[in-house]
Amino acid sequence: MSNIRERLDQILPKIKEDSFIEGRGLGNEIGYYVFDYEPKDELLLREHIKFVKDKINNGNLKIKIIEFDLYQIMLNILKDKGYLEKTIKMEKRGGSDRVLKGTKRTLRLLDDNNLLVKYITKKVKDNHIVFLTGVGKAWPIIRSHTVLNNLHAALDEVPVVMFFPGLYDGATLKLFGEFKDDNYYRAFRLVEK
Repeated sequence: MSNIRERLDQILPKIKEDSFIEGRGLGNEIGYYVFDYEPKDELLLREHIKFVKDKINNGNLKIKIIEFDLYQIMLNILKDKGYLEKTIKMEKRGGSDRVLKGTKRTLRLLDDNNLLVKYITKKVKDNHIVFLTGVGKAWPIIRSHTVLNNLHAALDEVPVVMFFPGLYDGATLKLFGEFKDDNYYRAFRLVEK
């Protein structure tokens, strides 16, 4: 079993591999990956993501990393629609459950017109590797399996890596090691534990 620093050190070489970009060995489909980690390692992970992005984006490579913080996207969409202040007031008056339902409806998370997916797909180019972060911050409004399922249907040209604070065994996502999400079978572990 590797420690977190050893696993983090495997990310950069892994995403530089031709097989990662081209999807070879995965039925020739572009890969969806999950990097699971202990929630206590969140700050270390954030620093390492910055390091990896800097190495790739400022290197002399054909690929670029684009990072999407799911929580920040949610806030941006609410703000752009003029709902952010209303959402804060709604929570004060009606509680978290009311905000949860209202925000999910506003983001259209279960619709074909999913605003989160639209936000991401508009910004992705053919030479990108997508990093999804902020999974823990966005929960329970945004669920990881929902994001992966909806993105998989809309974004199949570039590799996607979700950084997941919890456990992923190749079938089950367990946020913070406690909350079982729906099963997701299409993603591979980016780095084994």
